Amino acid sequence: MDKLFKIRENGSTVRTEIIAGLTTFMTMAYIIALNPNLLTNFGAEGQELWNGVFLATCIASAVGMFCMAFLANKPFAMAPGMGLNSFFAVVCANIVGLTGMTYVQSFQAALVIILIEGLVFIVLSVLNIREKIVNAIPLGVRLGISPAIGLMLLNIGLGSNAGIYAEGNGFAAPFFVMRDFFGALTPSVIKSSMGDAGYAAMLLTVVTMFVGLFVIVLLAKKGIKASVLIGMLVASVVYWAGDAIFLHADPFASLKTASFLPPFADMASTTLFKFNFKGFFEIGWFTAITLIITFCMIDMFDTIGTLVGTASRAGMCDKEGNMPNMKEALLSDAVGTVAGAVTGTSTVTTFVESASGVEAGGRTGLTALTTGIIFLACMFIAPIAAIIPAAATSSALIYVGVLMLMGLKNVNFDDLDTMVPVSLMLLAMPISGSIGHAIGIGLISYTIIKVFSGKAKEVSALTYVISILFLIKFFAVV
Repeated sequence: MDKLFKIRENGSTVRTEIIAGLTTFMTMAYIIALNPNLLTNFGAEGQELWNGVFLATCIASAVGMFCMAFLANKPFAMAPGMGLNSFFAVVCANIVGLTGMTYVQSFQAALVIILIEGLVFIVLSVLNIREKIVNAIPLGVRLGISPAIGLMLLNIGLGSNAGIYAEGNGFAAPFFVMRDFFGALTPSVIKSSMGDAGYAAMLLTVVTMFVGLFVIVLLAKKGIKASVLIGMLVASVVYWAGDAIFLHADPFASLKTASFLPPFADMASTTLFKFNFKGFFEIGWFTAITLIITFCMIDMFDTIGTLVGTASRAGMCDKEGNMPNMKEALLSDAVGTVAGAVTGTSTVTTFVESASGVEAGGRTGLTALTTGIIFLACMFIAPIAAIIPAAATSSALIYVGVLMLMGLKNVNFDDLDTMVPVSLMLLAMPISGSIGHAIGIGLISYTIIKVFSGKAKEVSALTYVISILFLIKFFAVV
């Protein structure tokens, strides 16, 4: 083991690496339940699809981490990226509207986008082009993407993810915590629309969400590595207790008839190699290209930023700020994305929670290998993961959104050339629900400001190309 991962050479021990792997898992375990919830509208699109995405999340994450362990020998963990999975779900819904296909068919068409993205990244990583592409995009716009996605996650967490949908409750839209609970609607109005049972369910949802959020925050401030997971568990207990006491329901009813065998049949019928190429071509060539570019851009920023930032904190970078084996690490990320497309999930990317394992002493691929093995073991707990309430996962969504929003500290607030595009992205992303469109608005505004202020030469050729493509997308009559 020491010879394979050069553990002593990196100043670590086998025990430390394994503990670091466990620590990383505890900080990112929420993704196992949260990812299938987000990609299937919390099971509303069918239990079979939920099961397929659940297994895909475990398998694709493990494949990516095994590559990270053996190719790059780095302690970084991977899983379907937050923000990217929300965007994927939005894309699926948009495809339904564009083509009239079912959600499952649209999901399978969207998997083609992820497959192409992964294959493109494999080529770009092998040719060392990926970093050059990132450097060609304006730094200010890059720095603003993560906070904008954070606001989008906050909107989702405080919106339909944590709420109760309209069907049977008298509302014409999803319940939003900050609008319907803390906003204009009073308890009497809500009760008249939803009834006593509906109001009790909504109240339980809100309490659950905020209990989970504050538990996560307080534990994180104390340096507890598993703060997100513990917060979700506490929130789940609150919801289960309220469900039983106030709503007189059995929150564990599904477990009584559940099978703990991995639902491979469901994955085989819904997501495994289920590429809907016919549906993909019905999207339209321009829309498809735009989506592929958008996924590639976001994934590049997320992965490279996480790798460089975490490696720097761990002292893994050289004097020039370059991380050894960067090419192999990026290649591992690309292979993980292809594995995700094949099995049935959105883009697999390097998780910022990897920093927790690094803080615990992880320095080699054994940390990533440990985390990957645990992810595979989680395939046997699908019924348990399925009973985690949406309100509990909302706590994690809001917390992750806040962490991403903290990236604003890296933006130069004194530079209008930067702040105008970033501000527009911050507003456009949660309002439009489209990460790609928000980035397009940011790039267009950046380019226009630079050109008409006499700084056209400061804009890269690639930025001009992408800005023109988005202008065509927004305003061309096709």
